[in-house]
Amino acid sequence: MKQIAFIGLLSLLFTSCYQQERNCTDFKTGTFEFETYLNGELVKTTFVRNDTLEIDYFQGKSDTSSIRWINPCEYIVKKIHPKNMAEEKAIHMKILSTDDQTYTFEYGLVGVAKNKQRGTAKKIK
Repeated sequence: MKQIAFIGLLSLLFTSCYQQERNCTDFKTGTFEFETYLNGELVKTTFVRNDTLEIDYFQGKSDTSSIRWINPCEYIVKKIHPKNMAEEKAIHMKILSTDDQTYTFEYGLVGVAKNKQRGTAKKIK
């Protein structure tokens, strides 16, 4: 019985120390794709990001946003030319995990703790 308890405690110790890989600097710049469902339809956004700007391409239109990095895995996105009040609000982006060509992120309006959403982006260049 002591051996079972020891093995259980040992396995709990090893699994509790596991952290997902986060090589955020690999995804700071480049060209990326993001797919999501919008009104029941799968749609794709392509975006190009450098240290200070992000240009989104969606359904034949482009939109430019400024980027302010908080730390290597978090940044704030704010549209440069918002078309309405909703677009004036900044979005907080946080990279949660990375692998070879993709990263999983969480995003939501700055200052709003509720309604965070998640997505996965793929680096294509």
